[in-house]
Amino acid sequence: MADLRHSMISYFPEALIRDIALPERFTFPFYYEPHPLAKLAAAQLQQYLETQTRSDHNFGLIPGQEGTVIGKMFGVLVVQDTNGRLGYLSAFSGKLADSNHHPTFVPPVFDMLEEGSFFLKGVHVINALNARVKELTENESYQRLSRDVERLSAQSIQEINELKNQLKANKDHRKHLRATLSKNLCQEAYETEEAHLIAQSLYDKRLLRKLTANWEETLEDIRTKLAVYEADIEALKNERKERSAILQQQLFDQYVFLNKAGQTKSLHEIFSATPLGRPPSAAGECAMPKLLQYAFRHQYTPVAMAEFWWGASPKSEIRKHRQFYPSCTGKCKPILAHMLEGIPVDENPLLQDATAIAPLEIVYEDESLVVVNKPAGLRSVPGVNIKDSVYTRLKDTLQNTEPLMIHRLDMDTSGLLVIAKNTQVHKHIQRQFLQRTVSKRYTALLSKVIHENEGEITLPLAADLLNRPRQIVCFQTGKKSVTKWKVAERYDSTTRIDFWPLTGRTHQLRMHAAHEFGLNAPIVGDDLYGTAAERMYLHAAYLEFIHPKTKKLMKFEVESGF
Repeated sequence: MADLRHSMISYFPEALIRDIALPERFTFPFYYEPHPLAKLAAAQLQQYLETQTRSDHNFGLIPGQEGTVIGKMFGVLVVQDTNGRLGYLSAFSGKLADSNHHPTFVPPVFDMLEEGSFFLKGVHVINALNARVKELTENESYQRLSRDVERLSAQSIQEINELKNQLKANKDHRKHLRATLSKNLCQEAYETEEAHLIAQSLYDKRLLRKLTANWEETLEDIRTKLAVYEADIEALKNERKERSAILQQQLFDQYVFLNKAGQTKSLHEIFSATPLGRPPSAAGECAMPKLLQYAFRHQYTPVAMAEFWWGASPKSEIRKHRQFYPSCTGKCKPILAHMLEGIPVDENPLLQDATAIAPLEIVYEDESLVVVNKPAGLRSVPGVNIKDSVYTRLKDTLQNTEPLMIHRLDMDTSGLLVIAKNTQVHKHIQRQFLQRTVSKRYTALLSKVIHENEGEITLPLAADLLNRPRQIVCFQTGKKSVTKWKVAERYDSTTRIDFWPLTGRTHQLRMHAAHEFGLNAPIVGDDLYGTAAERMYLHAAYLEFIHPKTKKLMKFEVESGF
């Protein structure tokens, strides 16, 4: 394995890179346009992947291939060796065909699958516990007792309730009888009949106590037998939980990451300072930490990076074959913050000041509200690091008035926004949004030709908790999102679409455009779900609502400009 690991670098032919200048800084991993050297490395790796006919891993690219379809993120890291020669390293995220080691690709930071490792031994013990739990829960006697408890519990409730109803009817009858007897009988005769009625009442109570006691005895006997199984199952589950926690902690301690200065930090150390407090599942298994770890171990200097998706798109995320994507934030950001310490890195483009963005156009204004045409690239409200926004610009413009934001547009979306000037107006128009009586139309340019003319898209959307602000499709926890659409015009390779969102989920139109269950065509310039361009071609073109004061229908329309 040692010889293989020292052959992981693939050198560029000198003639191929002679005219390509080195970047001044390393790539910012979470938002980037790949450097020409990184694009060249990615192209060579993709060519290699195309020539590999894998029967042990199904990327979903070969029709009819057996096995579960699993696309993969691959990464390339352009490096200089100690002699100044340029090449690149390659890696995949996670495992490939249930293995960590493949020719051409760097090894993992820690190989949990190494034969005889503590991890595999621990997994073997946990699997044995799982098997024992399964054996007990599938035991015929256990299942019969479980069914008996459920069936007899229901039967006992039914019989006891039926008797209670009968006894209540008896009690009501005795009450009516007492009222009749008290009027028609002498005192002595009444007392005799009353004694009979009391005896009947006591008899009814004994019946209820006896039935309840019989059922309690019957159920207690079955529950006692069932408890023997459940105690064993619970003990096994507790042991499994404890062993899993210990094994996970051992694993966290084995993932130790280097940086340029040779300093090391474990996964536990890295994530203990984050809001999560502990590493998420599969942290350290992504491509970029593997690549940097290998580079630092062999004294290579990182120059540039890029990551791309290879294979069919997953059902939840939006991942297009061959397309470049940033490193994930939830798992990789804390790790790469340590690994890239001391290395000059490109500035985060999302933190650059927006003062060069076009001015904010006021479309309409009165004493109650203002309607603006927001330029692409300007935030609706201030961010943590960037204050320039529709809110701050209006606050500077409107004298002695606090702008109250009713709704928002993504930073890269242009178009119409309505802002209230007082709380009453804010509540009134916000209620219209919540009741979905506000009419909105968006215009977008999609990245391929859409052949259908119109339709409706419904998808359950949820936040990608480990990769914010991205959204995913989740049929378990996602919230319903609905959009109507219609083709406005078709071009050679793109389509202009009109969207009418009927719900207001985060990134709804972007997801509905890009996801394969939607139109499967990302909006041109969508740097989260498609490919970056000079801007994202999404525009809030039309807005219609009832004026809170005049009660008149207000209609606004602004052309997209694309």
